[in-house]
Amino acid sequence: MVYDAFVLLSFGGPEKPDDVMPFLRNVVRGRGVPDERLAEVAEHYMHFGGVSPINQQNRDLLAALETEFAAHGVKLPAYWGNRNWHPMLADTVAQMRDDGVQHALGFATSAYGGYSSCKQYWEDIAAAREHVGPGAPQISKLRQFHDHPGFVNPLAAGVQDALKTLDPARRASTRLVFTAHSIPVSMAATAGPTGDRYNNQLEETARLVHAAAAADLGYDLVWQSRSGPPQVPWLEPDVNDHLETLAGKGVTDVVVSPIGFVSDHLEVIWDLDNEAKETAARLGLGYARASTPGVHPEFVAMVRQLVQERTDDQSRPALGTLPTWDVCPADCCPPPARRKAP
Repeated sequence: MVYDAFVLLSFGGPEKPDDVMPFLRNVVRGRGVPDERLAEVAEHYMHFGGVSPINQQNRDLLAALETEFAAHGVKLPAYWGNRNWHPMLADTVAQMRDDGVQHALGFATSAYGGYSSCKQYWEDIAAAREHVGPGAPQISKLRQFHDHPGFVNPLAAGVQDALKTLDPARRASTRLVFTAHSIPVSMAATAGPTGDRYNNQLEETARLVHAAAAADLGYDLVWQSRSGPPQVPWLEPDVNDHLETLAGKGVTDVVVSPIGFVSDHLEVIWDLDNEAKETAARLGLGYARASTPGVHPEFVAMVRQLVQERTDDQSRPALGTLPTWDVCPADCCPPPARRKAP
């Protein structure tokens, strides 16, 4: 297969206060969520001047990738399109068409399987191509990378750096807590013919990062950032509830590692650097938050390697045993049932 471009696929985020509510309406489009509920979430963004870090983080990643591609002979022009805010993917696909792109490789800023983390990007691509119409380039999404060394190693380095900030005399009572975005239990239970890919891959990533970074510590995988009506069950425990449990068991310090995310965007800095940190302080726990991969050189190199797997038929590095593939089965990860807000 011949590819003639690369496109970074991401979630998007507001870049000024006036963007916040339109952005949130895009996120929940079709779900019947009232503005009153969105206003509560909007307050999180307003704590940071109405700006999510994610767009700048994507610009930084794209710049690092262009340098990495040039250094390794990957001659693909790089583009960037978002699901929920500018640059919108449909606009990017239109630009690619105008530039003569025929078939691009897409890298989504999510390591895992699941509906929102994987399949919805396929839907985004299809919707953008339909919007652009005749001449819209094909886009083939690169595979999931939950166990790629270029993802695991930067996460492990972040854990090691965070541990250095805690009291070494309390190492024996320190716990490692991995977090990822919670999803509805119903979504986790209907992940297609391979079972619950999201949970299973996260558990494998947690095991791999733990082994690489801090094998002498106990660890847990918990959840953050749940949303939706309270009567709908989501994956638990929430990280804040889990910190309460750990404190009750005599844990004195925690390192929290957000393995569900590739960069320190708003859900990381609000849910972990604010809410979870405040919970830990109230409980008297020493607290350190490990970094995400961001533009770590190994992570940037990983994206280039994923491209070369497809362009040059290179090897597929993997530290785990769970399968990944280039094209997901058609019945994988169905979308969640939409419930209208009361």
